[in-house]
Amino acid sequence: MLIRKPNDIPSSEITSKSAYLNRRAFMTAAAAAGVGVFAAGRMGGILDPKIVEASTQLNPVKSPLTTTGETLTSLADITHYNNFYEFGPDKGDPARYAGKMQTTPWTVSVEGLVKKPKTFDIDTLLKLRPQEERVYRHRCVEAWSMVIPWVGYSLSEFIKECEPLGNAKYVQFLSAVQKKNMPGLGVGNYNWPYSEGLRMDEAMNPLALLTFGLYGETLPNQDGAPIRVVVPWKYGFKSAKSIVTVKFVEKQPHTTWNDQAPDEYGFYSNVNPEVDHPRWSQKTERRIGESLFKQRRTTLMFNGYGDQVASLYAGMNLKRNY
Repeated sequence: MLIRKPNDIPSSEITSKSAYLNRRAFMTAAAAAGVGVFAAGRMGGILDPKIVEASTQLNPVKSPLTTTGETLTSLADITHYNNFYEFGPDKGDPARYAGKMQTTPWTVSVEGLVKKPKTFDIDTLLKLRPQEERVYRHRCVEAWSMVIPWVGYSLSEFIKECEPLGNAKYVQFLSAVQKKNMPGLGVGNYNWPYSEGLRMDEAMNPLALLTFGLYGETLPNQDGAPIRVVVPWKYGFKSAKSIVTVKFVEKQPHTTWNDQAPDEYGFYSNVNPEVDHPRWSQKTERRIGESLFKQRRTTLMFNGYGDQVASLYAGMNLKRNY
């Protein structure tokens, strides 16, 4: 089994917030002194204390649904190497610009095939169930990966509160649109708001996480504050960020990247090393934070979570349903 008890993770593999902030102070000093130019150039130009430090301790409990035996990706890399196109296409754009996104007050509306439409504020959602820390592999379709200690609780617990009707076969997530605060909205030919979706049985799998934080604190804006989903067996773009609307529908919903380039981004987008992206192989991946000279690692089917999710796709052709 790939999911074991969390006490198998040595504390030495966890990057504390204080250690990260000490690293930031070093980088700032190095930049001022004119030394460490490469490191300071990579970090110092995009660090914003208001983004990294403006967080609330969540005090999560350890979860048995967690990946063990792998070194965590540093907080620096998790918060400064992001895909969040509402803030721009460059990996550093979210950290540069997401600090302006307004996350308070924040509500999530529940619509569609439900017993009764509802609206939840973020404080209610935070208190709905105990927060758990779950270390998950994160695999991007661009063939890079991270290992992230997310904080939240199973998406299924939220779905139960929504009381979907029996004919709800899919759940759709719509992300925030803040025209004044998201400079990426004017770049490229995208149909906003960002939309993603899951089949209902996928959404109800215990691994699917309604996520409020990482490294024990509330999410930084660039990582999808204040609420997102994390679906660890799928490519990262399936894990919708900064969610404002959840819709329960009968037919497969449109999703942003599948609409944008259906030959590259399928609705399911399960991590599958046997299905190449049209422009690159998915057989290997580069772990962010490791040396550029380190050998690329082999991509695992379902990102290594096959024991927990493969049954969801029994009988499906996963090359056709990519």
